[in-house]
Amino acid sequence: MLLGIDIGTSGSKGVLVDHSGLVAMRAERPHRVSTPRPGWVEHDAETVWWADFVAIARDLVQAADGEPIDALAVSGIGPCLLPADADGNPLRPAILYGVDTRASVEIEELNAELGAHTVLERCGSPLTSQAIGPKLRWLIRHEPQVWQSTRMLLMASSFLVHRLTGRYVLDHQSASQCVPMYDLLARDWATDWAESVAPGLRLPELAWPTEIVGRVTPEAAAATGLPVGVPVTTGTIDAWAEAAGVGVRHPGDCMIMYGTTMFLTQVLTTPHPHPGLWTTCGTWPGTYTSAAGMATSGAVTDWLRTLTATDFTDLLDEATHVPPGSRGLLVLPYFAGERTPLFDPDARGIIAGLTLTHTRADLYRAILEGTAYGVRHNLETIPTPATRLVAVGGGTKGGLWTRIVSAITGLPQQLPADTVGAALGNALLAAESQGLDTSTWNPIITTVDPDPAHTAQYDAYYRHYRSLYEATKSTAHFLAREQHRAAT
Repeated sequence: MLLGIDIGTSGSKGVLVDHSGLVAMRAERPHRVSTPRPGWVEHDAETVWWADFVAIARDLVQAADGEPIDALAVSGIGPCLLPADADGNPLRPAILYGVDTRASVEIEELNAELGAHTVLERCGSPLTSQAIGPKLRWLIRHEPQVWQSTRMLLMASSFLVHRLTGRYVLDHQSASQCVPMYDLLARDWATDWAESVAPGLRLPELAWPTEIVGRVTPEAAAATGLPVGVPVTTGTIDAWAEAAGVGVRHPGDCMIMYGTTMFLTQVLTTPHPHPGLWTTCGTWPGTYTSAAGMATSGAVTDWLRTLTATDFTDLLDEATHVPPGSRGLLVLPYFAGERTPLFDPDARGIIAGLTLTHTRADLYRAILEGTAYGVRHNLETIPTPATRLVAVGGGTKGGLWTRIVSAITGLPQQLPADTVGAALGNALLAAESQGLDTSTWNPIITTVDPDPAHTAQYDAYYRHYRSLYEATKSTAHFLAREQHRAAT
């Protein structure tokens, strides 16, 4: 058997899989992020990451019923900043990926010091809220007592790997998002820039996600129920594990992940840095990726569900009967700012065209359409066109959201047999670490084709979607400043 566990933004999942890719057992635990201040998004590594892992691992080991576990792989949200002491104990809650926007001043400083174009050329990605370097500088400036005790830079996957094996190691893909501390072409730490950002910090060893970097220690076995000595791979960030689990591994393959946020990863053989995207190392040696991520997607649908005290089943059923265009509504889904391709943490959500006749169903469909316009915007920004789209995530259920995305982009989307997520991708990476053939795992079973009539109708809305942001940017930024001022 093979075991894969993933720590997500709003929940953790795990699977027990046999060598053919058949899922024998699933387990999951929900959790929430902490938002102590506007722009701050955090997880407690002990009570969320480790507690979830222990509970899920125990459930899966029990389900294995004595069958040998050949390997284990983990993934998690990222890139994140978890400062830890010399023993790997967390010193504060983890600062999450690009949805945490606290380090805007530090981004500007580092761009001025290093040069924005030089950073893009060397690191593959611009300095944004997704980057680890500015968050480290923020930590040094605002929490010096934490920084003085910091001896390790951990993310969700590397924290778990350290707990399980004692190794201080990070995969190349995750490291390549530690801008400006990683040199993309050299595929190694940019030690000069790393020293200027975080002086004296020992950086983790680097390895690829399918490499075995250690084995479960007796202490970890006692805590988790895992057998002593189970091989553990390096792990990676969840989106890349999920892409691996649905066969996105060849040039031109692109995964669209429908989750709390919308995320896209497209496989490249050579990097094509773009100021509106993240260009990173790939999951396997010799590959790179263009990555894009919206700050919200499912988070906005959940906002509406909570606001209207409705469940998703009713909203989806009602929205299915709303015509394309949501009866004249247009939504900018920037409720938490926006990541790619705008990189504007002070962008704000807008619902344009509201009248007294609009219903919650119209709003729900308009939100789905707004996120779909964001997907199109990102796909048009990626320098090399995608040749194959694979859709994954909880938002694929019900079919409406995927049909809207295909209509707005004009592109078909393939759906795999299992959309369990990154946990299955981890099991696949664990299998590859053992030399197993995974080519038949999780086949494509459905294709969502665009409706040409709807595509033509949506084209007009898309043009206004693009212009609405520019027309309202100054107002959104004023309101964002007011919100920050009110919060302090």
